[in-house]
Amino acid sequence: MPSAATGTRRSAIVDLALEEGLANVEALAARFDVSPSTIRRDLAILTAEGHIARTYGGAIPIGAHSETTLRQRMDEAHGAKTAIGRWAATQIAADDTVLLDVGSTVGALAAELRGARGLTVITASLTVVGALSDADGVTVECLGGRLRPVSQGFLGPLTEAALERVSADAVFLGTDGISDEGEICEADQQQVRLKELMARRANRVHVLAHGAKLGARPFHAWVRLPLPWTVVTDASAPAERVAALRARGVEVVVVDETATPT
Repeated sequence: MPSAATGTRRSAIVDLALEEGLANVEALAARFDVSPSTIRRDLAILTAEGHIARTYGGAIPIGAHSETTLRQRMDEAHGAKTAIGRWAATQIAADDTVLLDVGSTVGALAAELRGARGLTVITASLTVVGALSDADGVTVECLGGRLRPVSQGFLGPLTEAALERVSADAVFLGTDGISDEGEICEADQQQVRLKELMARRANRVHVLAHGAKLGARPFHAWVRLPLPWTVVTDASAPAERVAALRARGVEVVVVDETATPT
């Protein structure tokens, strides 16, 4: 039977998850002055008891909308996302025109492009606009539309109409999950549709996804991108997931935190 202090802490964890939508392991460990392993044990027990559901790096309350906000995702797998963004930046040449999707990993790529010269970035992401708004060598073109607050990006008919008037050398997409069959997943059907249209407007297609996204199926909105396209992930990606994608004809680039591809 847990001690009174342990019971109080676990009850507080559930309350925080309800209030904030996401309980992060490292933040909870600091908040309650215990080790991350203690928090993971708490989360495992709370999950078994049906109070919360586990996510990558933490937990969400049962019954809550399982899509986390962009701000909440910014702290997840930070090193992996930075490495992926750094490697992706090496695939962009001077004077390229690129399409950048919404998402925290695409945001990490945008941060790597601040020193570019002659680059044109077309985006529906407020995060990308914020990262590059004062970058002297980058021209930013924003696709308008309806703002989706949870992803901090624009979508809908106005966004799609603007997209029809542009083309790009490359597109860099984010995703909530990639199936072994080579489909990408999102929480919103319009967001999936926009990714599909972005892929059609670019010569090269990259999907940026840290290792936990491979094999993940958190939502029910999917699109299968036409080959060829490339997944850029990190060294935490399960080998069997990488092999499954490659068997489907999808190129997979695995980078470590020094951005070295394998």
